[in-house]
Amino acid sequence: MIPHLWGIYREQQHSPGREFDDAEILRLVAKHVEAAGCQVHLKTPEDLRGANDPSPSLVFLMCERIEVLGLLEPLEMKGIPHVNPLQAVLNTYRDRMIPLLAASAIPIPKSRIISSNSSDPDHPSPQPPTDPFPIWIKRADVHNTQSGDVELVLSPEELRITLASLHGRGISRVVLQQHIPGDLIKFYGIGKPLASHRKDVWFQWFYHRDQELARYPFSEEALQTLTQQAASAIGLEVYGGDAIVTPAGEFFLIDINAWPSFALFREEAAPRIAEWLLRRLRQGALS
Repeated sequence: MIPHLWGIYREQQHSPGREFDDAEILRLVAKHVEAAGCQVHLKTPEDLRGANDPSPSLVFLMCERIEVLGLLEPLEMKGIPHVNPLQAVLNTYRDRMIPLLAASAIPIPKSRIISSNSSDPDHPSPQPPTDPFPIWIKRADVHNTQSGDVELVLSPEELRITLASLHGRGISRVVLQQHIPGDLIKFYGIGKPLASHRKDVWFQWFYHRDQELARYPFSEEALQTLTQQAASAIGLEVYGGDAIVTPAGEFFLIDINAWPSFALFREEAAPRIAEWLLRRLRQGALS
């Protein structure tokens, strides 16, 4: 029987300014999987509600919301492979990610998870950070849905205003995070490096634009090792994220997320993701 896979698009509200890039990587991966002899049905998160389609052989997904992942949970409970696993996607929420990375000794900026509610007497205003400003304030769940989800604040007054804005949007918890000066790097990865040979994984990095680069020297191998250790701690198989390289050539991991757009490397990454999905499909058939 021909394997039948589902691909699930990211929620539109989770792709601000990246709607095309996010959708295109999924479509291109599906094209490569179909070229290998499989059938692929691409779905929006809304398509999952009330769907009575036959169960797929594997699900590959970019969706992130808890309620949407819950619609896929019965399939995963039946043993149908998901890339990324649903728990790994949930682990990218910052309030879960930060403790997991810290427990795995991944170097991250000093971070504190607090309530955004500074007006309720049961939730008093947070104590000013012990580290000097500027600091970052970020929503504690998903990574970025619109302007204001991640802000660099320069003073206690800006912190108060930003907290009030996030609370007014219904975001109950936020992360206060130390600002680390240095060069900002974006990375992409595919595979399970700690359970595979290095040749079985794919990794790329580049400098974020819109920054004044110092081009501090660093070890690319050390960067790859760090990001793969972080992906393993979260449980991700297709991932991307951000890191800072300091003047001393040290790294701080800022974020890691599930299935990015791979925009600058889409043509290169798509066949490698498809290869990984087919490998996972074969593993599932043998289990």
